[in-house]
Amino acid sequence: MKSFYQFLLKFRHPKPSDAISQFANDAYNDHSFPKSSTNYHEISSYLELNGHYLDSMSIFDEAWEKYELESFGQK
Repeated sequence: MKSFYQFLLKFRHPKPSDAISQFANDAYNDHSFPKSSTNYHEISSYLELNGHYLDSMSIFDEAWEKYELESFGQK
């Protein structure tokens, strides 16, 4: 199974047009991001302490929902 980070990278774009693309770009540049994690709580906790680049945690929640749908076929 792909990690959340690996999933998120597919949204990277040189000129991000939405919040998830911007999040993907910022996570890519965050060298401490938990790149191998598949755990919601681990990533959420990390972002709450270090995700200064996120305007809102709802952006992460939206990306996580997409990750779950793709990875598990459910919410």
